[in-house]
Amino acid sequence: MKLSAFAKVAAIGGIAALTLTSCAANEGAPAEGDAQASSLSGTLVGGGASSQGSAQEAWVAGFQTAHADVTVNYDPAGSGAGRETFQQGASAFAGSDRAFKTDEITAGPFDSCATDALVEFPAYISPIAIIFNVDGVDSLNLDAATVAQIFNGSITKWNDPAIAGQNPDATLPDLNITAVHRSDESGTTGNFTEYLAAAASADWTVGSIESWPTEFGGEGAQGTSGVVEAVSNGVGTIGYADASRAEGLGTVAIKVGEEYVEYSPEAAAAIVDASTVEEGRGEHDIAIKLDRTSTAEGVYPIVLVSYLIGCEEYQDSANAELVKEYFGYIVSEEGQKLAAEAAGSAPISADLRSKIEPAIAAIK
Repeated sequence: MKLSAFAKVAAIGGIAALTLTSCAANEGAPAEGDAQASSLSGTLVGGGASSQGSAQEAWVAGFQTAHADVTVNYDPAGSGAGRETFQQGASAFAGSDRAFKTDEITAGPFDSCATDALVEFPAYISPIAIIFNVDGVDSLNLDAATVAQIFNGSITKWNDPAIAGQNPDATLPDLNITAVHRSDESGTTGNFTEYLAAAASADWTVGSIESWPTEFGGEGAQGTSGVVEAVSNGVGTIGYADASRAEGLGTVAIKVGEEYVEYSPEAAAAIVDASTVEEGRGEHDIAIKLDRTSTAEGVYPIVLVSYLIGCEEYQDSANAELVKEYFGYIVSEEGQKLAAEAAGSAPISADLRSKIEPAIAAIK
């Protein structure tokens, strides 16, 4: 259902009121030279993927320092909410842990856009960590089938032979497993289940989905923060979350070929560069088709590729100018370095940047 003009204004106001990012970023005064160099002004509203939260805070701070008269509000309400808000015209851009599907673009419309042509590209690349909380166990080795059976409810004990056999040196308790999943529609869930569907199709039969299947049970939690909190505060818990939030919890190394690979920004970037761009999309719609079953050395397959989404042509030229400049800053070497420092993400490669920059340049 579309938003009325009044509802759109209210939604934008709500995002601005709920979002602390821009307030925190404005606490520091920009350098005098930077402020004088920029003639850009206005308020830019976006929202979506919570996985981008820490990176967005860093990007907003850097961008507002360079452009003192610009306010950027980003609401990390989740990928699904971000796409919906963008499509309804209540935000100028979205962050999402997946690109729009081609049939969603065809169905349209996108109320902020003058046409249905979208600019979509990877801006944040990060491994998805499988996190757990078992006393005395800091790390585990698991293959795809075992992970799938834990999350579909088939494996219910931490000392199950499937886990113990891959971890002969670990002291595993006779303790119930509580598998924690996202309760909201989530691109992180979509990426996680895409891996399970590709690498363990016999045990994960529901495909790549953003809303958790109720028949598998487990404990639901809202957003990335909710999953991390539930795993941290539970006993015998396991979940999945952006790796930037895994500190202090046990983590899983995933079997790739004959080796177990721990998550890292480098391993996440490796699988993206080894993958291809999806066919059948617009000229400036850069969606990556990840090879989740790769056996290449050093590749970590449970990776989150989070996108920025905007219009190729905006109804409002002021939005076009702000989005174009902000997107350009994010994919710059400086912007990617800030995200890596703030969130532990993998900077996009020079090759990928060379594909993205013409898409941003096309925004009008």
